[in-house]
Amino acid sequence: MSTALVTGASRGIGRAIAERLAERYEIIAVARAAKALEEVARHIEKSGGRCRTIVLDVSDHAAVAKALASLEVDVLVNNAGVGIIKPLVELGVDEWRQQMSVNLDGMFYVTRALLPGMIARGSGHIVNIGSLAGRNPFVGGACYSATKHAVIGFSESLMLEVRDAGVRVTVIMPGSVDTEFGGHTAGGASWKLTPGDVAEGVWYAINQPERALVSRVEMRPARVARG
Repeated sequence: MSTALVTGASRGIGRAIAERLAERYEIIAVARAAKALEEVARHIEKSGGRCRTIVLDVSDHAAVAKALASLEVDVLVNNAGVGIIKPLVELGVDEWRQQMSVNLDGMFYVTRALLPGMIARGSGHIVNIGSLAGRNPFVGGACYSATKHAVIGFSESLMLEVRDAGVRVTVIMPGSVDTEFGGHTAGGASWKLTPGDVAEGVWYAINQPERALVSRVEMRPARVARG
């Protein structure tokens, strides 16, 4: 059975992705929250799937290298992320560093740990969860948007590096999603994408024909918020 590792899998988009991919893959669910991961695993196994959990802070390079060194993974979904949405003059240095270390460094650490195995096997798919904030600025998003610009650049450069080795790379860029992420709920939630919608985008990208590569998926709500 093929294996998919999903970071930030304890809730929201990450959990939805893990549960969707469990229909075809053994899931390795990664996050910092042990109890929440256990709940995800129980739900997947109750539905007939298979799930292992790893309690891990993806921003800790040494911990990532140790935890993932022996794994063979067919699909990697880099979903773990932090959003602290506030004006730059109110953003603390620790808040800046936290977003950079999780959203960008963590993606690099996890990818760097698993990519050599994919290259050696001549197959694999890396899906990085970006955001439309990676191309569309918004008030209070200077740091978060900067990290998502970086996710796009990282993903598309990596795609060119490894596609001839049989490894595909996709960046998924959702717009507004109805989660607790960032504590940002302005405008209500009824018009937003759901975590399940994003999970379907991931499913679509990784289930293309062998000769095809969907390198970027932009997802927007079908309706927009009205004042």
